[in-house]
Amino acid sequence: MTYCVGLKIDSGLVFMSDTRTNAGIDSISTYRKMHIWEEPGERVIVLMSAGNLATTQSVVSLLDERSKAVAERSPTLLETPSMYQTAKLVGNTVREVIAQTAPEGQRAESYFNASFILGGQIRGTEPRLFHIYPEGNFIESTDDTPFFQVGETKYGKPILVRAYDRTMSFAETAKLLMVSFDSTLKSNLSVGLPLDMMFYEKDSYRVGLKKRIGADDPYYRTVSDGWSNALKSAFKSLPDFPL
Repeated sequence: MTYCVGLKIDSGLVFMSDTRTNAGIDSISTYRKMHIWEEPGERVIVLMSAGNLATTQSVVSLLDERSKAVAERSPTLLETPSMYQTAKLVGNTVREVIAQTAPEGQRAESYFNASFILGGQIRGTEPRLFHIYPEGNFIESTDDTPFFQVGETKYGKPILVRAYDRTMSFAETAKLLMVSFDSTLKSNLSVGLPLDMMFYEKDSYRVGLKKRIGADDPYYRTVSDGWSNALKSAFKSLPDFPL
């Protein structure tokens, strides 16, 4: 399991993902789930993945190889004219990988499934954010749906719904996402540290702050401890049930 969030604010886009792909008593694996393609001054594309590891790695590897060997496929991630066309390219690649991997009659929502969050900006267009499904189709974020989650979504969603504001700064958004991830980490062992975080500032056409957050990160520990204490204080401040 995994947990990834892509969130759109007035200032740009914010991405965060965990790195745990397998959890058990004696089996924990760590893999990067956030992948970035950048052509400074022209485009930044971010792809986060959840689902079957072999499928997601195959999709990312194929997209990466074709961006370096243009003769094999055009357009590539570094040539698409818009983020919409980029989402179509990723969706087609997801379908291609699943079709090649799955046995005869195997459906996309089965063992081989994979879902993705795609975001970024190409010069001449606005920053855009997409959720790509295992079948290869996708939806785009709107003012009513300004963020997407993939993986273990339920524990981290309440704080996003309650506290999100499109005018948030990058610093405030990072705090919001850390609370969302901390809630998920404490509720499900299949999501784990370290976390990868990346900011993209609108119209910058370059990768902004990119950071890996481990268990010893002082700010993460401050947020985690502070949120736990705040919840306990809020609970104690509520009136007892009248008997």
